[in-house]
Amino acid sequence: MNEVQTNTVPVRQLKTNRGLVKLILLSLITFGIYGLVVMSAVSTDINDIASRYDGKKTMHYLLIVFIFTGLTLGIAPIVWSHRISNRIGNELSRRGINYKFSASTYWLWNVLGALIFVGPFVYTHKLLKSMNLLAADYNEKG
Repeated sequence: MNEVQTNTVPVRQLKTNRGLVKLILLSLITFGIYGLVVMSAVSTDINDIASRYDGKKTMHYLLIVFIFTGLTLGIAPIVWSHRISNRIGNELSRRGINYKFSASTYWLWNVLGALIFVGPFVYTHKLLKSMNLLAADYNEKG
């Protein structure tokens, strides 16, 4: 009997080396351009990883930053961050990856945590770690 074997390994391997220290240092050296590149990759990668399962498409980060932030008086990045955090958390759960990340992570660390200064850094670390875990799983299983 001939069985049809489907190849679930992705065509493109996603980066799994995102890190907070690297992001901060290279963003400083490049005057913020590296941060835009990393967040653009996050928005693209989550679409590659999750779209076929959840049927959603996250708007590209650069559109949010350069077009919709001004048009919505700063509301669009808040909504975008809430949604992408939830989407990443849902995909972590769907793939059985034991790491907690959700919109509450965004609100507690990035928004309320800004009051203690380190909160946004903790949120960014958790975001990058979540994406590294998802990318590694995607690179292995598709």
